[in-house]
Amino acid sequence: MQQHLRHPVFSVISRLAGEQNVQAYAIGGFVRDIFLNRPSKDIDIVIIGNGIAFAEVVANTLRVKLAVYKNFGTASLKYRDLEIEFVGARKESYRRDSRKPIVENGTLEDDQKRRDFTINALAISLHPDTFGELLDPFNGIADLQNKLIRTPLNPNETFSDDPLRMMRAIRFATQLNFRIDDIAVEAIKTTADRISIISQERITDELNKIILSPVPSIGFNYLFDTGLLHKIFPQMVALYGVDYVDGKGHKDNFYHTLQVLDNICETTDDLWLRWAAILHDIAKPATKRFEPSHGWTFHGHEDRGARMVPKIFTQLKLPLNEKMKQVQKLVQLHLRPIVLSQSIVTDSAVRRLLFEAGDDIEALMLLCKADITTKNEYKVKKYRNNFELVQQKLRDVEERDSIRNWQPPVTGNDIMTIFGIKEGREVGIIKNQIREAILEGEIPNNREAALTFTISKGIEIGLKVVTTPN
Repeated sequence: MQQHLRHPVFSVISRLAGEQNVQAYAIGGFVRDIFLNRPSKDIDIVIIGNGIAFAEVVANTLRVKLAVYKNFGTASLKYRDLEIEFVGARKESYRRDSRKPIVENGTLEDDQKRRDFTINALAISLHPDTFGELLDPFNGIADLQNKLIRTPLNPNETFSDDPLRMMRAIRFATQLNFRIDDIAVEAIKTTADRISIISQERITDELNKIILSPVPSIGFNYLFDTGLLHKIFPQMVALYGVDYVDGKGHKDNFYHTLQVLDNICETTDDLWLRWAAILHDIAKPATKRFEPSHGWTFHGHEDRGARMVPKIFTQLKLPLNEKMKQVQKLVQLHLRPIVLSQSIVTDSAVRRLLFEAGDDIEALMLLCKADITTKNEYKVKKYRNNFELVQQKLRDVEERDSIRNWQPPVTGNDIMTIFGIKEGREVGIIKNQIREAILEGEIPNNREAALTFTISKGIEIGLKVVTTPN
């Protein structure tokens, strides 16, 4: 293990531990990541005794600032490329109605017992007499080798004490592509109701980490199968299942959504584009109808889904800013490129899509490609070829007409000046006519053509030209 402790800070901590006659251990994620061959810049140090007092000695020796958090009994410092947190070893007990523990001083064994998972309970001694010695009381190394998420103690107690650990178990399984121990899975099912004592912000933070994982469907399947998803995101659960009438069914929109999410993760790390994948069909349960002549339909699910986005973001404590608006726009427009790809693409339709999507057009096309989940290779190839044609048409029209993030070449102020009128209904009518004429290709997207068009339309509705602007 000593080869992984070559950073100068470890020799300093080791020397000071010897001089102070203090037992010090690196513990948790840093140790776990050594065996996963993952770089780690965050190091947790457990001290048998007063962690803050020892941290002060280390900070003075290294001549760096120390941040002390007395309420939590921790202290942290930054040294070169590392962030190091010190805490005294402790044991914890919990009240039924809170995830905040009652903390007492404890031994290393007590501290390892309170850890969430065996793979996070690994410790390495930093005392000079035992420097580099690994302490693995719960067979965390074996669990790393077997790709298994398991709790040090009874999982029912572990998850009941701190229900956020249920989300963390699923998050680690998703990030690492590990399996959760069967006993722990059953404990999550039994304890799922306890998630209600966790703040929505903490739940959503874990959910976002699952979504940002390489294959998020791993986590969502665990969330669904254990019943946690039913507690934290019931709108997504409503996508599950297939109805049949006269032998006609529809695809399971829950598993379709997971496939779209996994697909889009192959092309983007953007959290909000991944959220758009999750929410693109969220209104299908509310719009599902059976029509004898057509089978199952979901007419208007894109419009209703877009209207659902702000409510869901509010519920999950996601930001109600431009990120939410981007997701809303992508949900609203996600069918448009698909429609274009299935018919002869007109310049007018392409201009309208560019006008409405703006700078999100590339994200929209990524979402639409990810939405192809058919197992029919012929259809996949056909859809992808059609999307390539649509994208080329988008590039051609944009280069020629500059519609993306369109600004009208004639403004409302121009119209008021030309006809000597105040702001009102006539101004709005003419502005809309200018926009429609440009989008339909009746006039080019430039000021000279738009001014000529403006004057003619004003005269048509009885206005008189009082001046002609440049």
